Amino acid sequence: MTAVPKVLSIAGTDPSGGAGIQGDLKTFSALGGYGMAVITGLVAQTTTGVREILEVPAAFVHAQLETLLTDVPADAVKIGMLGEASVIHAVAEALDRFSPPYVVLDPVMVATSGDRLLAADAVAALREVLLPRADLITPNLPEAADLLGDRPATGVAEMRDQVRRLHRLGARRVLLKGGHLDGGTCVDVYSAGEGPVEIAVPRIPTRHTHGTGCTLSSAITALRPRSSDWLTAVREAKDYLTGALRAADALHVGQGHGPVHHFHALWRDEGHALAR
Repeated sequence: MTAVPKVLSIAGTDPSGGAGIQGDLKTFSALGGYGMAVITGLVAQTTTGVREILEVPAAFVHAQLETLLTDVPADAVKIGMLGEASVIHAVAEALDRFSPPYVVLDPVMVATSGDRLLAADAVAALREVLLPRADLITPNLPEAADLLGDRPATGVAEMRDQVRRLHRLGARRVLLKGGHLDGGTCVDVYSAGEGPVEIAVPRIPTRHTHGTGCTLSSAITALRPRSSDWLTAVREAKDYLTGALRAADALHVGQGHGPVHHFHALWRDEGHALAR
């Protein structure tokens, strides 16, 4: 691996800059990765919700992947919004051909605003085609329920059970995110198959949570090439996201759920000048 990891995001856009391709590239940069992007959909959205999605045809997603990865091999790949089954198959073909060392699948199905980002008939393709090809999947509670055909977990015990069931579907490693649960502590459950590990961090009191899922999965992807193992990368990414949430109120972006502060460790508060 080169000194600077080349990190690829395969995802849709977010014009407001908090999630999707834009949020992923910010996260990669903040954590020392060289960010690259293959776009799967053009999304008209803000901090208040999604208005419209223009899907990128699977053939052009394939062309982007083929063109890029033939020239610039990726040290790690994060997969986000895919939209349709045909795009899922195109991504799977690229993974098989180019064999990137680390693949993180964030099974984006529904936006925080409640807008659906994955066609209902594409869930089976995601589950059967991509899930076994990923080194780590990072579903939230509704996404895990969608993959399992179940209701969302309501507590940590149910999360641990759903993690085991996701392994039985073919997932190698699972980080089940518990941010939708109530309480002063946010608990995620990580498992590589040997037994679940609970990762608890304080819940940050902010309404500006736009892009949290994208940011966490992209942070793990950027950190993994330089980390000793997956759990270390996950813990470091959780710390990064906690800092981004803690600083989110300072950004004042949008009228809805604003973005997390991807560059919280690099910008000074005064004048937003880069720290020296």
